[in-house]
Amino acid sequence: MSATESSGGRASPRVIGEKVLRPRAQVEEKVRSMIFSGELQGGEKLPPEGELARQFGVSRTTVREALRSLATEGLISKTPGIKGGSFVQSVDYQSLGVLLRDSLHHRLQLGCLRADELAMVRQYLEVPASRLAAEHRSAGDLATLREIVQRQKAISVDDPEVPELDSRFHRTIAAASGNRVLAAFVHALHSETEPVHSLDLSPDVGRETVRHHQKIVKAIGASDPDAAEAAVVEHLTYLRAHLLPADANDGRAQVPLPLADFVTSPRSSGGDRSTA
Repeated sequence: MSATESSGGRASPRVIGEKVLRPRAQVEEKVRSMIFSGELQGGEKLPPEGELARQFGVSRTTVREALRSLATEGLISKTPGIKGGSFVQSVDYQSLGVLLRDSLHHRLQLGCLRADELAMVRQYLEVPASRLAAEHRSAGDLATLREIVQRQKAISVDDPEVPELDSRFHRTIAAASGNRVLAAFVHALHSETEPVHSLDLSPDVGRETVRHHQKIVKAIGASDPDAAEAAVVEHLTYLRAHLLPADANDGRAQVPLPLADFVTSPRSSGGDRSTA
């Protein structure tokens, strides 16, 4: 049957129309499509609301509502002040990680999620991330990991740089996996579970942690996924044995996770100056 025929032998009406969007939705869709197409680049400042209203032929209120919706989606950010305005957000996997982190943070604050739930997912993701990193890491990834570990060896456990170095270490491994969604989730989960603050971080724990980080980097550098998995599980197992009690950690302490049930074979203990 042709496109112009119907079951009753009558010609079907030709489709020439499409749903007409409300003015606010039209503004949103146009800006959104320009961001996704790359016509609007990350960091680029949008024209002022008044100018956008003139260009679209709508009210400033309509523009303001459209921009507010785009900001909620994480596509733009609004900065107050004379030099402020609406700026296009980057839409790469790192910005996805930031968006996920902020969303998880709000839900933790509201009590919709518990920190131990996030910690469990984060630690489970670290194992496949390490295997993939051993298979897909670049020379640049390996150089970054080695530089981080060298810096960790040079500082004490009470150095304010420790949390960020630990976070960078695990984010770099996740990024080296080659899976950007995995990298985004590890970034968000690691940031929100604050692993360093959940540890009884003595000098001995710090030194053992760095040794574990070195072992992980060695396995990734050798492109050995089994060794990378073993090193990460050893690391996580050690960390769980050195968690602070919940009442000493503002309720953020992570519950023990049955990693031995998750991976193919249990590993021995080890450690980390930060956490896994």
